[in-house]
Formats: sequence, structure tokens, C-alpha cells
Amino acid sequence: MNQNRFWKQAFSVVLILLVYGLYQFSLKQNALSVDGDDLASLQQAVQAKRSKVWFNETRFTVYKLLPDDTKGSQHQRFLVRREGLPSLLVAHNIDLAPRAPLRAGQTLFIKGRYEWNKKGGVIHWTHHDPRGVQPGGWLRVGEDKYQ
Repeated sequence: MNQNRFWKQAFSVVLILLVYGLYQFSLKQNALSVDGDDLASLQQAVQAKRSKVWFNETRFTVYKLLPDDTKGSQHQRFLVRREGLPSLLVAHNIDLAPRAPLRAGQTLFIKGRYEWNKKGGVIHWTHHDPRGVQPGGWLRVGEDKYQ
């Protein structure tokens, strides 16, 4: 009886360690895909001229700051670059999210929705969804998120 109990406990410990290891591996994989690179999704959307494409957090460089769009909902506007993509316009809704402190040449991470156009495309939905229906997105500068 004692030996049987030992093996059951040993099996339980091994199972717990296995589950924990898989959980940690999953966290690491998610961190890798979210921390700076869903570039492939954007490249595919640009090449296929697709719109309404959500992408995970991706690293960009601010290329040029533009004047705010003040018609209707106000948007902070700027151009970003990333190797393998055309320059993209970012329209960050500052009626729904805080303005991000940006400067040309700065690295930032964006999660949002891509819309194709003839100039390369627009990234928007870089804010929370006030209705809670869409997943929402953000701008991340360092450790600070603007959503």
C-alpha cells in the first residue's frame, strides 16, 4: 500500500511540474509574439490590400509627426516606418485615449487595426473600445501604454 501511495504522489508531482512547464512555455511564446513582432500579419495585409486586419503589438519607428485631425473625433497623427512595410499613417483617437508623447526617430510599439489604402495604409483602433465589443489596441512608449 505504501509503495502504491508513493507512486501516486510522485506521478502527481511530475504532472504538476509538466503542466507548470507548459504554462511557462506558453507565456514565453505569447511574450515573443506580442513583444514587438506581428510583422508578418501586416506584411500579408499590405500585399493583399486587405483592411480590418487586427495585429498584435509590433515595433515601429516614428518617422514624422503630423498635425492632429480635429474634424469629428480628434486624432493624434503620425507616420511610422518598419523594414518590410511602406510608411504607415497612425491615427490615434485622443478623444478616447491619452495622447502619446512622441518624437521623430523614437521607437514605439503599436497594437491596432490596419486599413489598406493607396498610400500604404492606416493604423487605427489604438485605443480601448468604449463599448467593450472590440479587443482594442494601444500605443506603448517604453513601459507606458496609451489606450
